[in-house]
Amino acid sequence: MKLYDYKAGPNPRRVRIYLAEKGVEIPLVNVDIMKREQKSPEFLKKNPIGSIPVLELDDGTCISESVAICRYIEETHPEPPLFGRAPKEKAIVEMWLRRVELNFMMPVGMVWIHGHPLTAKLIKQIPEAAEQNRKRVHMGYKLLDDQLSQTTFIAGDAYSVVDAVALGSLDFANSLVGVPYGDDLPNLKRWHDAVSARPSAQA
Repeated sequence: MKLYDYKAGPNPRRVRIYLAEKGVEIPLVNVDIMKREQKSPEFLKKNPIGSIPVLELDDGTCISESVAICRYIEETHPEPPLFGRAPKEKAIVEMWLRRVELNFMMPVGMVWIHGHPLTAKLIKQIPEAAEQNRKRVHMGYKLLDDQLSQTTFIAGDAYSVVDAVALGSLDFANSLVGVPYGDDLPNLKRWHDAVSARPSAQA
């Protein structure tokens, strides 16, 4: 197996954090997205969408999308379980995965696409879309802060794949995208400090 990766990308980082929590090591192959290597004809044979990460299995099968890669690893390395154990736990993890993706990472991505100088070189930006989604990002932060007022981690009191996904997304929003959360969200800050202190956060 090999994992096609890009160090600065939030989606590849999700997978690296998850793998570190699982204790699974997979050789990494760097794909420089700033040089558009993910859009090369050779890479498009592995993933026609031209995105990373991509997990290439020993038989040549290629799995893209960060959560799908994590699910494959969960099936092949079930311990420790990061997608939940019992049906209720699994459903809650799935629910919060969707909430993080739709209510947080999606608007972060829109701010990145329509409001960052780097992406201005690639597409025709719509500044109004960036501004509208900045507000949605802060709504996503508030959603997480409210949840974390009741739980240790996002999907409950045990670390899960949701925390790996959210950390990669939140650090991307705070740093490169420039949409940080405010001091008025103490529960989110407590969680962020705690998950950032885990060894997996350095993966």
